[in-house]
Amino acid sequence: MRFLSRIEEIILLAIWKQKDNAYGMSIRNQVAEDTGVTWLSGAIYAPLGRLLKNGYVISTKGEATPERGGRHKIYYHLTQKGMQKLIEVQKVNNTIWMGVPAIKLD
Repeated sequence: MRFLSRIEEIILLAIWKQKDNAYGMSIRNQVAEDTGVTWLSGAIYAPLGRLLKNGYVISTKGEATPERGGRHKIYYHLTQKGMQKLIEVQKVNNTIWMGVPAIKLD
């Protein structure tokens, strides 16, 4: 079994949460909201590339817009394989945390 890196997991979850509106900036904003950490724009693209390469997500071009200088937004969508990987990650996380007593700072 190949495990996702933590950043791949976080980005995959962000794409799932964004549904059909997952593009670079919206993914970055979702990650910041979920983690409390503001990431540099470029920080999501290497993990996104790995997710694409491994078939967990696909990308599609949106319409070109004047406010983007005529450039297209690239939207990301979970594949069936990506959703299956999220289910697998959730099961692993639940299993490894099972039986762990509450963690408290003294």
